[in-house]
Amino acid sequence: MAGAIARGVLFVHSAPRALCPHIEWAVSGVLGQHVRLDWQAQPAAPGLVRADFDWQCGQGTGARLASALRGWEHLRYEVTEDASRGYDGARWLHTPDLGIFHAVTDVVGNIVVPEDRVRAALEYAREPQVMVDLLDLAIGAAWDEELEPFRACEPAQPQRRLYAVS
Repeated sequence: MAGAIARGVLFVHSAPRALCPHIEWAVSGVLGQHVRLDWQAQPAAPGLVRADFDWQCGQGTGARLASALRGWEHLRYEVTEDASRGYDGARWLHTPDLGIFHAVTDVVGNIVVPEDRVRAALEYAREPQVMVDLLDLAIGAAWDEELEPFRACEPAQPQRRLYAVS
């Protein structure tokens, strides 16, 4: 691992069970270590499975993970890479119907729309709805809309209580 360490999460929102070993192999190849994902049934798509994996590796790993999984026809996934020293964060979304979407994110995970995208929207939008459509495209609204039913099925995270020790 050269350079600074980055952290992120791989969410496989839905995959056919037959793809699971291939996904694990691809993720293992990117991270340089054996990865075994905890596959669970995906309630939003009976017959499919889902998993998530927190990763820590060199900066740019999120892009390599997204690229390793790109183009697999029946796979829905999301990769995040948190912002780290000197680097913006990023988010990649993939659905079978829409393909892949990439956006830069700030330190709290908000999508950052570059100035040139905003200027292009202002230049080409002659009607308010065109402006809305162009900005929706810039933030990946269609990808979020398609993935949301699969995200809603994520198990509730256990609550941790923090106690002050004096």
